[in-house]
Amino acid sequence: MISQFLFLLCFEQNVAQPRAIFMIIGLCLSQRDMTGDENLAEFLLTDLHQGNAGEYTCEYYTILSPYTTSQPSDVLLLLVTGGFPKPSLQAYPSRNVTAGKKVTLQCQKPYNVVDYIRFSLLKEGMSEPIRHWRPLGNMAGFSLQNVTVKDTGNYSCVYYQKSSPFWASHPSDSLEIWVTATTLGDNPSVSPSTTSGDYTKGNVIRLGLAAVVLIIIGAFLIEAWYSQKESPRGSRSHSFPGKQ
Repeated sequence: MISQFLFLLCFEQNVAQPRAIFMIIGLCLSQRDMTGDENLAEFLLTDLHQGNAGEYTCEYYTILSPYTTSQPSDVLLLLVTGGFPKPSLQAYPSRNVTAGKKVTLQCQKPYNVVDYIRFSLLKEGMSEPIRHWRPLGNMAGFSLQNVTVKDTGNYSCVYYQKSSPFWASHPSDSLEIWVTATTLGDNPSVSPSTTSGDYTKGNVIRLGLAAVVLIIIGAFLIEAWYSQKESPRGSRSHSFPGKQ
């Protein structure tokens, strides 16, 4: 996660007491005393560094009778990138894919990096990794099945230690995936690399057709002009065959 600061939100919709104290477990943070109906606590992490990486949970307890303590929340894994060199990311068979097909994004770490790691696939605009994967050697393949135009976007990947201290690599270079629609239900998405070529080809075809039409019209006009010039009298004599 690339940021200079980060909010961790702890939320419980069904707190019976209007006054409770929320805690984040996993790092020494100030407890937040909540009142009112929001039942929401915000914990701010500033100046993020590798030491902030790790697994976090939150819980709350009420301070009025009857005293209750919640169960811990699901674990949130916080990754702070930049601890290892960046991996590479490639698409197979191509980064341009037709809707309904499959594309595999292969993330590969440098060979001289520590083992006991996992890989995560990131997509621009998403706050969390969209896939996690255990590696096969130095790489992991993320398979996107039955893709739609919604899968179009910029992807990157990271690798990280699967146990403390949870150091994570720099993100890979961004890889743009384009999905082209094939059904009426999808909105078409066209790769910029093919758009200009398609437009140029279409313009050439249209200009050619326009030239053919102009030639045909010109031939008809010339033929009509010659017909009127060479036989104006003959046309009048044939109009009245009984008056000779």
